[in-house]
Amino acid sequence: MDPLAPLLELSEVADALENARANVDRMLWHEALRGGDELVAAEVALHSASATLALDGYDCDVERLRDRDFDDPAVSGVLRVGEALPGLAPMWPVSPRYVLAKLHTLATKEFPDAGVDFEPGRIEVDESGMNRINALCALVTNPTKEIPAAMAAAVVHGELLAVRPFPVANNVVARAAARLALASKGLDPKLLITVDAGHLERAPEYVGAQRAWSTGTPDGVRSWLKHYGKALTAGAAETLQICTELMKDAS
Repeated sequence: MDPLAPLLELSEVADALENARANVDRMLWHEALRGGDELVAAEVALHSASATLALDGYDCDVERLRDRDFDDPAVSGVLRVGEALPGLAPMWPVSPRYVLAKLHTLATKEFPDAGVDFEPGRIEVDESGMNRINALCALVTNPTKEIPAAMAAAVVHGELLAVRPFPVANNVVARAAARLALASKGLDPKLLITVDAGHLERAPEYVGAQRAWSTGTPDGVRSWLKHYGKALTAGAAETLQICTELMKDAS
């Protein structure tokens, strides 16, 4: 049995994750994704970058990102991470530790002085934290079909937020790694779910649920997994809106 399988027995978790999967499946049938999804993927990348920046307190909307109207190294780092995700997706289930280091290096490449002593790509945790990172990487490299992609991504995201392996840009890495989990598990192979916008739409819940996950209690774990399902549903709705706008502009 998959070690995560018991989590599906928590109240409302399986339903929340299944509902998210159904909404993603409906999104993937949108007319804008038939015959080419490059434009949608590019727009999703901008919306995702803007959302993940907003979750960390940066005000940089999609149009500013599109026009490259910024000079903040944190913004540049988030865009580099997003651009690298398609190439890193095949590597995630094989070498997650390498991918985490690569994501962090990309995110912090231009940080000359972050006010924190850190080495790009280096995991800095105590023994307990390292044990959790090792366990997480083992789950990634030894997947089973019992666990839905949404749960796998939620666990990756939650653990990286809880353990905080990187003292700088950790949240950016956590959200990016979760998107890679969705891609590698087949739910979002082309990175079309604007899931970070879903987290932003439910920002207070996102913050509260991640704290709840960190407690390790059944109620805390359930809170985070339910939030993740809702964020995926909201992210799929955001992508549908992007598809609609692109088709309107093209007509």
